[in-house]
Amino acid sequence: MILSRTKPATGPSSQSTPAKEKGKQKQMPKLEDLLDARDYTGAITFLEFHKNSGKGSTEEDQWIAYCAFHLGDYKKAMEEYEKLTKIDGCPPEVFTSLACCCFFLGMYREADAIATKGCANRNRLLFHLSHKFGDEKRLMSYHQNLQDVIEDQLSLASIHYLRSHYQEAIDTYKRILLDNRDYLALNVYVALCYYKLDYYDVSQEVLQVYLQQHPDSAVAINLKACNHFRLYNGKAAEAELKSLQEVASASFTYAQDLIKHNLVVFRSGEGSLQILPPLIDVLPEARLNLVIYYLRQDDIQEAYNLIKDLEPTTPQEYILKGVVNAALGQDQGSREHLKIAQQYFQLVGGSASEADTIPGRQCMASCFFLLKQFPDVLIYLNSIKSYFYNDDTFNFNYAQAKAAVGNYKEAEEVFLLIQNEKIKQDYVYLSWLARCYIMNRRARLAWELYLKMETSAESFSLLQLIANDCYKMGQFYHAAKAFDVLERLDPNPEYWEGKRGACVGVFQMIIAGHEPRDTLREVIQLIRNTSNPQVEFLTRVMKKWAKDNKLQV
Repeated sequence: MILSRTKPATGPSSQSTPAKEKGKQKQMPKLEDLLDARDYTGAITFLEFHKNSGKGSTEEDQWIAYCAFHLGDYKKAMEEYEKLTKIDGCPPEVFTSLACCCFFLGMYREADAIATKGCANRNRLLFHLSHKFGDEKRLMSYHQNLQDVIEDQLSLASIHYLRSHYQEAIDTYKRILLDNRDYLALNVYVALCYYKLDYYDVSQEVLQVYLQQHPDSAVAINLKACNHFRLYNGKAAEAELKSLQEVASASFTYAQDLIKHNLVVFRSGEGSLQILPPLIDVLPEARLNLVIYYLRQDDIQEAYNLIKDLEPTTPQEYILKGVVNAALGQDQGSREHLKIAQQYFQLVGGSASEADTIPGRQCMASCFFLLKQFPDVLIYLNSIKSYFYNDDTFNFNYAQAKAAVGNYKEAEEVFLLIQNEKIKQDYVYLSWLARCYIMNRRARLAWELYLKMETSAESFSLLQLIANDCYKMGQFYHAAKAFDVLERLDPNPEYWEGKRGACVGVFQMIIAGHEPRDTLREVIQLIRNTSNPQVEFLTRVMKKWAKDNKLQV
């Protein structure tokens, strides 16, 4: 909790203060009062003043280290504890505290070496270090040493949380809360677990119990803002974060870093390159959000460089690493990266903790998408589509899967729901939508898609798709037009054969009354665009029919 040190311990009297009272000096605060108020900045100031006056002691050095630790200044705390370890007869708990500082600074190997010199409480630290090292056997060894005391049970709950076993963590916290209602901070931990389980409204309800008593808690206010971001939008989240900006002191650097980081997220990545890089080694989420920023900017290589050496430990890290590998694999045509992505998605989607979550089902859908098993893709996407009705990215993938299994009518409807201009200009979108139009016997709309495109390799590919799909579906008029343009762009004999067959197909449909007679004039002109000996024969036959049926061509 962050409290102001300028606020007096007691308020002014309602009566006027005598002149002689005004001249009195303010009473020096006591260390115990500052610690009780959790005013660690004030406590350090008090201790260092006392120390500089020549009255310092080893005990006060320990308190300085303690206060620095609780302010999140782990480097200063580490330096203080290191000095204490050089004194003869240094108590074992100092080594444990030093190891904890190393732990919070990410110096896990150093923490592990120092912890062996610590006191009995080191078991919990070694338990957490085992998790960091991914040493399952060692983890279980320290797990067995945990006792049925609150500190050990809280440590166990935190490991459950770190391993994404959120329900087990909730059960442990609630069990402790039943016998210790005054342990209000546990409500924050429970709320955080519900947040991770996507129960944002429940998280907010539980969190409010703590905020009523401690409205200026940095962690609680931040979590409330994150809940508002998920439940409403970035603007609502930013409004909640304003109160944290007002109470976070300059010395409480972790809160400042948290605010800067989350404002970037709430503002849809605005300021990412300025704010996130310095926070990569401070907040684990900073690296992930910077990767997301690069992906949104289509800077796939930079995103990959940032995440390639990250060993994923949480579902979010596995998912993001899968997304980056999938994007790189598709961009470079790399089967290796696509296989890695598919494996990451399968790991998350197949895990017991994520199988029935929305991200878990998205992962399984992505896994099957990469394997081109589209009926299986639809099983998972159908189960969560109600949550993503207006989500353009979801609809893009959903429509592709629908089209891939031949459900072109519904695929077309979903494609047309997409509003994102970037997606609508993507060749994958254009080609699939064109195919849906043709398969739904609306070839004219597919042709209009081509006409709106600039001349490029992609427009040429779309033209080939229109020509061949229209021919296959018996929509010969637009097939003939497409083959005609292809032939003029590339005098390939196959394009003449396609145009010839399509033109004959249109002629047959005119004779059968399924195409307007006036179309014959345009068909003859298309045929004449080619210098081929067969042109004269075809046009002669068509003109004779026109003459016999009194049609001017």
